[in-house]
Amino acid sequence: MMNPQTDKLVRRTTMVATITASYFLLTADYGPEPNALDPVKKAIQSAESTVKEYIFGSKDQSQESQVEKLGSNSPKKHP
Repeated sequence: MMNPQTDKLVRRTTMVATITASYFLLTADYGPEPNALDPVKKAIQSAESTVKEYIFGSKDQSQESQVEKLGSNSPKKHP
């Protein structure tokens, strides 16, 4: 018998893998044409971009920090 936490992790991993495999198998037949799975595709892409922003930070924040760094390196003129 497995540890309850390990069992829960295995079940969740199996569910995610099954859903992902089903999605790819269903969309393989349709190709790029619009179909009933477009909302699912958009949700997956939205979740992907959210995770990327969480891990790597948003592009807006990184651009702002670069502009701030450039601004702080420039010589300041005092009258």
